[in-house]
Amino acid sequence: MQDPARRAAEDAVRNAYGRILALLAIRSGNLANAEDALAEALARALEVWPQSGVPDKPEAWLLTTARRLVIDTARKKSTETARQADVRLLLEEGEAAVTEADSLPDERLKLLFVCTHPAIEPGMQAPLMLQTVLGLDASRIASAFLVRPATMSQRLVRQKSALKTAGAAFDIPDRGEWPQRLNAVLQAIYGAYNAGWDDHADASLAGEALFLASLINKLLPFEAEAAGLMSLILHCEARRHARRDEAGRFVPLDQQDATRWDEARIAEAERLLGTALRMGNIGRFQLEAALQSAHAARRITGQTDWAAILAIYDRLIAVSPALGARVGRAAAIGRNVSPEAGLAALDDLPGDRTAQYQPYWATRAHLEALRGNMPAAQKAYHTAIGLTSDSAVRNFLLTRLAGTG
Repeated sequence: MQDPARRAAEDAVRNAYGRILALLAIRSGNLANAEDALAEALARALEVWPQSGVPDKPEAWLLTTARRLVIDTARKKSTETARQADVRLLLEEGEAAVTEADSLPDERLKLLFVCTHPAIEPGMQAPLMLQTVLGLDASRIASAFLVRPATMSQRLVRQKSALKTAGAAFDIPDRGEWPQRLNAVLQAIYGAYNAGWDDHADASLAGEALFLASLINKLLPFEAEAAGLMSLILHCEARRHARRDEAGRFVPLDQQDATRWDEARIAEAERLLGTALRMGNIGRFQLEAALQSAHAARRITGQTDWAAILAIYDRLIAVSPALGARVGRAAAIGRNVSPEAGLAALDDLPGDRTAQYQPYWATRAHLEALRGNMPAAQKAYHTAIGLTSDSAVRNFLLTRLAGTG
């Protein structure tokens, strides 16, 4: 295998996998067959291109080869559905010839909505999106979501079968369905980003989520929450490298060296947040981006405005009372009012949901230490340390624990 051929195949996958798969799946109405055909086309490319040279338009080559494979599969079947798909694909040959001569139409928005069809389990929407739109393999996705590759592979197959059984249409849903379906798309992208955020050594999954957020924002520039999600992710990525010092030690947000933040990304995040807010439909992702914006202002003012952060948390919880937001609000109360008030806010949270939630225990430990209750702080630190999988964060908490005497 020659490097130019492999690089061309990798570039085609990165740039066009979702677009080609979306075209094939939408035209044939069968996601699994479209995936199989595209995988086979890629395998053939890796055999043929080193010998014949990389075609002038690798993406068009892959589309043509995959389409012929889909047609061959349809012709081997005798069902009416298969014959209809066969005819439909044959009729579209003329259209495809035009497409190949120019550029691929972008049908990925339909594919993103398909990944959040009600037949798909909510927890599998992000993995399905990563596989179908970006072409990530099951083992890579499994690593990010902390399950065995075989388990993830089985789950993905099961979800695709559910789509087929449900007769899911490869269409953009009616506007009346948008609030719920678009929110599911954005939630899935953010879920993928969070899965990659904790992996400090490998930012690739977070990068893929950023790509998806950029894509949905490009396809739907009039949706405020799409811009809000893009802004939120850019703000987080802007301070990725400041989360560790030169020795690899964890650095909490309010102690990070602001000169290490990425100014270009912050500027773009601020622009997108302003665009979203001007649309007048403020939602969860815009408010979370606003929280990040308030923290980012420290690079200019030299201090964190905890009163502003608490006010944003109050509004966020009114829109989306997620556990993480409620713990964050308690921390902001602890900084803006008093440690005792922050602890009272933590006490209001349901114990069955906080027992295994590491940020809750880390926040409680910090506030107990601030008010001088060292035995309670030590107990909470021990619990937080036991729930921490990141070695840098664990060492940070151990240092804090040692500081309680």
